Amino acid sequence: METGFIGLGHMGGPMALNLLKAGFAVTVHDARREAAEEHLTAGASWADSAADCAARSDLLVTMLPGPRQVEAVLLRAGAAAALRPGSTWMDMSTSAPETARRVAEVLDPRGVQHLDAPVSGMAKGASAGTLQIFVGGDFEAYQRQRPVLEAMGDPERIFHVGPNGAGYTVKLMINLLWFAHLVATSEVLTMGVKAGVDLATLRTALIASPANSNFLQHDIQALLDSGDYDESFAMALACKDLGLAVDLGRDLGVPVELSALVEQIYRRGRAQYGDLAGEMIPVRLYEDIAGIELRTPAAAQKGH
Repeated sequence: METGFIGLGHMGGPMALNLLKAGFAVTVHDARREAAEEHLTAGASWADSAADCAARSDLLVTMLPGPRQVEAVLLRAGAAAALRPGSTWMDMSTSAPETARRVAEVLDPRGVQHLDAPVSGMAKGASAGTLQIFVGGDFEAYQRQRPVLEAMGDPERIFHVGPNGAGYTVKLMINLLWFAHLVATSEVLTMGVKAGVDLATLRTALIASPANSNFLQHDIQALLDSGDYDESFAMALACKDLGLAVDLGRDLGVPVELSALVEQIYRRGRAQYGDLAGEMIPVRLYEDIAGIELRTPAAAQKGH
């Protein structure tokens, strides 16, 4: 099986490398040819265009920043039209169901199957091949692509979540809830510490309470220990994901007051600290407003 891979960024680059390590024949394309140097050294073939990559592929995988780029590659750059009947397109971007529907209007009449398979796990999970993957689309098509998925993700955390579009939706809901956890946790910790409660004591009490969350217990640890706002995922992408989630809620007629507020807090963080600031930078908004830093004693001793 010939596998094409378009999008060799922080996530797509190591994902494509893992396909090569697993023994798949891979043809790659990216807007920057230099992004493919390691892949070509590892045995990948280079395609000069997105359409060329698609034309060579039994399975075309895309890992792109968002819906605008997916439509540019598949529709305007001709990748969708170049896919052969009987082939499959698998989009692993965090995108929107509406984008998939527009591409499907080109693919379905030509007998090309399509799966949405966005991922969680950040760049370290992409490098380690331990991504969590949420797949929407035909179940038999999903089963046929399991070996490819398992080369990039943790086999125990690869899920078929429903028909086309369900993968995108599940990923957006996961991101939305995680960002909401971050904002709520930032408010609570900043308020408690500003009121005079020791940070470690407050966090321990919260973890022992019904208000505990995975974010509070695990995800914020690196920030509290070392001031790591997680630059592996930029604010520009976080705001993109939040915008997609809020737009989906509005399209469905679901009230999204809280989600919209979380989005605006993230956009404020992006405006204040820049597109490339880490996805946890909203914590710093609260720190700066309160005039404190949420750090453990060990971090304070290091001068953070």
